Amino acid sequence: MALLITEDCIACDACREECPNEAIEENDPIYIIDPDRCTECVGFFDEPQCIAVCPVDCIIPDPDNVESVEELKFKFEQLQEEQ
Repeated sequence: MALLITEDCIACDACREECPNEAIEENDPIYIIDPDRCTECVGFFDEPQCIAVCPVDCIIPDPDNVESVEELKFKFEQLQEEQ
């Protein structure tokens, strides 16, 4: 599933710099994650890098965008083909 940034976000920019898919964007007042680009770092890392660097632990699984590991791998492959 894609990830979601909660209202606890302090807009520190740490997560945006770590996202290999450029799925995190600045928004007002908190950052947002594009569910069409978020692969939870599948294909890049063993765990989502945005969660690892978030100082306030405000990034959670998005209940509205549930995806299997296979679906995340497919999305990763599609994003790689775009580049």
